[in-house]
Amino acid sequence: MESIAKLTHTGVCAECGSVRLLRDNESGELVCQSCGVVVSSTLLDKGPEWRAFNLAQQESLPRVGAPRSLLIHDGGLSTNIGWQNRDAAGRRLDAKMMSKIYRLRKWQQRSKVADSINRNLSYALGEMTKIGSSLNLPKNVVETSSMNYRKALNAGLVRGRTIQSVAVACIYLSCRQCGVIRTLEDVASSVGISKKEAARNYRFLLRALQPQVPQVNPRDYIGKIVNKLRLNGETERLAGRILDEASEMKLTGGRGPSGMAAACVYISTRFTEELRTQENISRVAQVTEVTIRNRYKELVECMDFEIQL
Repeated sequence: MESIAKLTHTGVCAECGSVRLLRDNESGELVCQSCGVVVSSTLLDKGPEWRAFNLAQQESLPRVGAPRSLLIHDGGLSTNIGWQNRDAAGRRLDAKMMSKIYRLRKWQQRSKVADSINRNLSYALGEMTKIGSSLNLPKNVVETSSMNYRKALNAGLVRGRTIQSVAVACIYLSCRQCGVIRTLEDVASSVGISKKEAARNYRFLLRALQPQVPQVNPRDYIGKIVNKLRLNGETERLAGRILDEASEMKLTGGRGPSGMAAACVYISTRFTEELRTQENISRVAQVTEVTIRNRYKELVECMDFEIQL
């Protein structure tokens, strides 16, 4: 019994030392996939003890509250007093009880953000939620940005800077970490601050927090540019092949990913005859026409094709 408890905790088979364990929920057993030995036959069912057959039952039967959320400054663990002014039976409260509930509700709201740190965090999380909604970001990106902002707040990095500018830097940092393509200009314009201010705060967070930020893949920008220009799949595939060949020839090193992707899309449109001007591509890719021409010249000098400008 001691060995079984230990194996269940560590997840290692005693016979062959394999970690490929299969959980059989129907029989309640933990079985090794390598040798077939039953590691444990007393698994606990972590599912609910009730069954729901429609949406109304599913919403009424759970006996727990909402899950913890990083998008709320207290994690969603605080108590809320509703604004319905009705008792448990649905009857309206009298004037005296309503006045008492109003005072309780007011002090309960004040106690949730009693200190400056919680007030700062509450406002910043609200701003990041708005940015995520306006940019159509996934939930994991906004949650990652809330973690980055908490780290910056605990390290005292927010003092002397506006909450919006630090929130924008955290959103852009989380986009880079989660592999979601959004430019710094897109994030900054969503709250009406300059790209220069957002970039300054982003570089400051990189130096102070030293997070793991992966390099941007230019291929992701190709898909974004193609979608905005409403080009077909053949143009996108050809642009990707041009980019892959440029990468093999070491032509992408030290070049901005958006500019290189824009040049590849521009060359691809010439082959597929879906003509787009450099001005249209530069506006979508948020780079200058000069950048596209420079990247184009570098590609045609080293690769076996020639496109008339």
